[in-house]
Amino acid sequence: MMNTQKVLLAAALVCGLCGIGRAQTPAKPNVVILLVDDMGSGDVGWRGGAIKTPNMDKLAAAGAKLDSFYVMPVCSPTRSALLTGRYPFRFGLQMAVVRPWATYGLPTDETTLAQRLHDLNYETAVVGKWHLGHSKPEFLPLARGFEHQYGMYNGAADYNTHERDGGFDWHRDDKASYDKGYSTNLIGDEAVRLINSRDQKRPLFLYVPFQGVHSPYQSPDQYKAPYADVKPKIKATYSGMVAAVDEQIGRIVGAIHDGGMDRNTLILFSSDNGGPEPGRITSNGDFRGSKGFVYEGGVHTCACATWPGVIQPGSVVNQPAHIVDWYATIVKLAGGSLDQKKPIDGRDLMPALKGGTDPVHDEIIINIAPHTGAIRRGDWKLVINGAHPNVEDGADPARDEKYKNIEIELFNLATDHQEKNNVAADHADIVKQLKARYDELLKIEAPPFGEQKPDGFNSPKIWGDFSGEGH
Repeated sequence: MMNTQKVLLAAALVCGLCGIGRAQTPAKPNVVILLVDDMGSGDVGWRGGAIKTPNMDKLAAAGAKLDSFYVMPVCSPTRSALLTGRYPFRFGLQMAVVRPWATYGLPTDETTLAQRLHDLNYETAVVGKWHLGHSKPEFLPLARGFEHQYGMYNGAADYNTHERDGGFDWHRDDKASYDKGYSTNLIGDEAVRLINSRDQKRPLFLYVPFQGVHSPYQSPDQYKAPYADVKPKIKATYSGMVAAVDEQIGRIVGAIHDGGMDRNTLILFSSDNGGPEPGRITSNGDFRGSKGFVYEGGVHTCACATWPGVIQPGSVVNQPAHIVDWYATIVKLAGGSLDQKKPIDGRDLMPALKGGTDPVHDEIIINIAPHTGAIRRGDWKLVINGAHPNVEDGADPARDEKYKNIEIELFNLATDHQEKNNVAADHADIVKQLKARYDELLKIEAPPFGEQKPDGFNSPKIWGDFSGEGH
């Protein structure tokens, strides 16, 4: 045998032996998204939070902290932005939280990240809170590109009984599941199970939108016991809920490591909006505002990205980015095209995550809606009627009358990240430019979904059930 052939044969044998007992790494990266619900941006240890979050802190330290990361003001809009890569004002979910009685959901002509990745041969799974529609089968996860589903459809279900307004809301593969336990722990169990039982011939896309730490405020004793002296009691319970989510994040990341996946897995972490009732329950640091508002406290959240060997540990991304960017980043990493029928708003974050300093966006559209919204361009942020909450439940003449006088505010976030000083009067040229852009987008804004609870509405026995059992 020639020497060259002998060398090649030896190399092949060594590579084969290295693969024994360890899963072969797929060519495309695995992607795991960890989305926490209603957690304040100041409630993580790495931002000085009082609640112990060792696993979240460790995850952030292992990669890049996204120090200027934006989401939507409330739950369903953020989820729709993440899964479409498009700002929700384009398809009517810019303000609408999908209520239990809602007949709408994420429009079916919107392409989801799961659909794109499934077409690229990814195994796709969602474990946790869906909140993008349950009134029709075509709104449910298995019809939107996910092969596996586990968890709840609504928001604000009981963590232990899994009921919302008297209807049962816990499902596996879009059928009722009667697993017993605290929902945060059940979500962690299922995520770990899917990581361990994944199809090792395909890359994995695992989306984990935790129910925690959204109300109702419920925590097992072992998690809230360390916060027994915290006042008021509701804050102690909330602290325990954060601790429970942190524990499950540690388990999920541990399963990724133990499965030999970490070197080829991108993990993305964020809260879905700012914390409600800051001070009494949550902490948004020193940002103004809270969940439901377009001030920084409602939309500027804690986030990080980790990928060993690709993203530098301990790094920080200062460029403004938005959760719509995750779609573009992931599709491109998976080998897909960013050209599609409905153009996306997101941008590829990988250059910034790898240390690049070029801006990710020329502007961030925080929200566009009839009564309220905001745009950030560079350090300038224009706010239209920021006092109006971004939660629509249908027409409300009293509310609309209250907020009909639209106030325009302008902030320089480089010198005033707390949004204390409205400098609109001093920078009329900047206001004119940004307001013109806002009005341009308002012309193409889709009418916001929203429905008030119908008179005589009764919850089904099982939410999102179309077999006849739940009705």
